[in-house]
Amino acid sequence: MILDTLSAILLICGAFFSVTGAVGLFKFPDFFTRVHAASVTDSVVTLLIVAGLMLRTNFDLVTVKLFIMAVFLLLTGPTASHALAKSARHGGLLTLPESKASDEQSKERGS
Repeated sequence: MILDTLSAILLICGAFFSVTGAVGLFKFPDFFTRVHAASVTDSVVTLLIVAGLMLRTNFDLVTVKLFIMAVFLLLTGPTASHALAKSARHGGLLTLPESKASDEQSKERGS
């Protein structure tokens, strides 16, 4: 009963953080903050949901598979987010403060 309750709490917390990450994708102003929101919540959600699912198993081969899956996701998720942000930066995409500064410089030159 204690394991079921703890598992339910972890799964609910994982779902909550997943929803907050999705809201962050829509609410944040620029690409880099959106990638950051998705990356951070992705790691936390992976830990919470997989831990909650591990508590639901009989601690057998399924638990080992869930652990391997969690390690894989924790290694590849941040790596993919970093590669995405780095390629956007190399492609010339500016952060929000940088784009505001360049807009102000353009207005000063135009005046």
